[in-house]
Amino acid sequence: MRIIGSSIISLDESASTNDYALELLKSSKPADGTVVTTKKQSAGRGQENNSWESEPGKNLTLSIILYPHFLPPDRQSLLSMAIALGVYDLINSHITAQPVRIKWPNDIYIGDRKACGMLIQNSIMGNRFDYAIAGIGLNVNQEKFISDAPNPVSLKMIAGREFPTEELLWQLCGWLDTRYHQLRLGDRKGISEEYLSLMYRYNEWHVFEIRHRAAEARITGINRYGQLQLEERNGTRSECDMKEVKFLI
Repeated sequence: MRIIGSSIISLDESASTNDYALELLKSSKPADGTVVTTKKQSAGRGQENNSWESEPGKNLTLSIILYPHFLPPDRQSLLSMAIALGVYDLINSHITAQPVRIKWPNDIYIGDRKACGMLIQNSIMGNRFDYAIAGIGLNVNQEKFISDAPNPVSLKMIAGREFPTEELLWQLCGWLDTRYHQLRLGDRKGISEEYLSLMYRYNEWHVFEIRHRAAEARITGINRYGQLQLEERNGTRSECDMKEVKFLI
């Protein structure tokens, strides 16, 4: 039985679908997998409080309410991986001209350009995963970007054709649901191994900014807490949170 997309709340306009979902959770208990989507989002957010630019009616902006009680709090990064894999599955099913990869922790890149960003907000109560809100912004038909984001791209810009957003939303829910069920069924190893195999710049030597200094390094893995593991040319190894490492593109 489908969980993600079994209930869809469609809005014409919202400041932030993540904020809307959070308000829903304060006043009720929406069904697991409830999707909140909007045609126009005026205050969308990305990682580290960055804004998310989305031309009204051109893209997919949505949030998913989940209750992953089956995951221990210290493995919440697995949920992020599963969501990223679901979005990857959708994009990879439509884009063949360039490689599709997951940039840690959960951006989706086509080549060296960003097609999708995600913001996952988790609520932990004691030793129990309470709920999660997975916000997704996917560039679909937008062709001009006016923000200072360095490398945005849309599916249309790559494929050279328009995509029907409502149909794409339903497809996305299906891919995400498959990955969520995979995680619920306990395939943690499969999720983590496939995520690693699809990571942008995995095991390749590149220059990163690691704790405010530039260093040539390669990604060697992700630990159980979701931290990025890096090895520098001189053998120095680091495990970094999101604010401690930057990809220099």
